[in-house]
Amino acid sequence: MKRRITVSFRNKELPPFSCEFGSRRRVLDLPLIAWLTFIWVLLWSGFHWANVLTGAVVAVAVCLAFPLPRVDLGLRLHPWGILLLAGYLLYDMYTSGVRVTRQIFVDHRHRAAVIAVPLRCRSDLMLAATAVAVSNVPGGSIVEVRRATATLFLHVLDADRPVALDAARRSVWRLERLTVRAFGTPDEIARVAEPPPPVRHERGERA
Repeated sequence: MKRRITVSFRNKELPPFSCEFGSRRRVLDLPLIAWLTFIWVLLWSGFHWANVLTGAVVAVAVCLAFPLPRVDLGLRLHPWGILLLAGYLLYDMYTSGVRVTRQIFVDHRHRAAVIAVPLRCRSDLMLAATAVAVSNVPGGSIVEVRRATATLFLHVLDADRPVALDAARRSVWRLERLTVRAFGTPDEIARVAEPPPPVRHERGERA
């Protein structure tokens, strides 16, 4: 029987950057093979084409001998979405840093608060990715992630006015939309295109 090789961009059911071949439908995870090859080169303490080739052969043999279960993490890579997310994060980190610096040197004291921000996407991967993206921006930090309701609890420094709290929530929703458009599935991208869920104020939200 003639063996047929199928790569992930031709079969959307395969994990990203993988290929499937053989009558037993074995799947090779290309990033895993690259990582094992890199470890092999480090063990030999020298970058030579012979070491790279031998490491790749050993990595493929290990993956075929000990195949991992097919697990779809729900991660998709959208190059244009990744560029938009990276650009917005750089812009947001700069503007937020300037805003936090200005708050430090003002005369009056600001009141902080912990606010609840419900997200539209409920997958664990997108929930974690959004939380990491929000934590990278100065002026706010994640204090809790409630998986059951897909809610982030965010500590913000400027909570003197309700409009500031609304702006903080809109910033989180914007980061969620950009993150999902960079790494999400088509269903998740369609979900973040909908209006944000209604905000349910938690008791003791202000700190």
